[in-house]
Amino acid sequence: MKPSSYSIEVDVATQSLTLRDAQERILMQTKISTARNGVGELYGSEKTPRGAHYIRAKIGAGAASSAVFISRRATGEIYSPQLRIAYPERDWILTRILWLSGLEPGKNRLGQVDTMRRYIYIHGCPDEDPMGVPGSRGCVKMRNSEIIDLFERVPVGTRVFIRA
Repeated sequence: MKPSSYSIEVDVATQSLTLRDAQERILMQTKISTARNGVGELYGSEKTPRGAHYIRAKIGAGAASSAVFISRRATGEIYSPQLRIAYPERDWILTRILWLSGLEPGKNRLGQVDTMRRYIYIHGCPDEDPMGVPGSRGCVKMRNSEIIDLFERVPVGTRVFIRA
């Protein structure tokens, strides 16, 4: 895998995401939403994992904004508040998915702390979900227009550092 000239920093304390180029210039900065359960790495914790990661896979290229994904597959549905009422138990993963993999064995890679096996993503979410406050089930949620922008800019292999 070729190294990316971009890097992403997720700052849990400020609930923000910053995209930088190879010269450390800020290309994008936005509010996001990390886990309502806080930070942590254990499988089943629904917490946002900390540390060094990279984008393992990009899923959803060309999908409509607000396209619904379940198990990384488009369902053919487009999110609406009515759909949310019909399926209140769903974890709404919309538009695009950047699937993360940990780089630190024993911290966020392998065993009971493996970010990829925990299905931790950067992904779109319903427009009514608040940004700037924790609210996810472990992932990093973004506005749909912003995840499309980020998805188009970064290749697989881009480093992602999640700071508590």
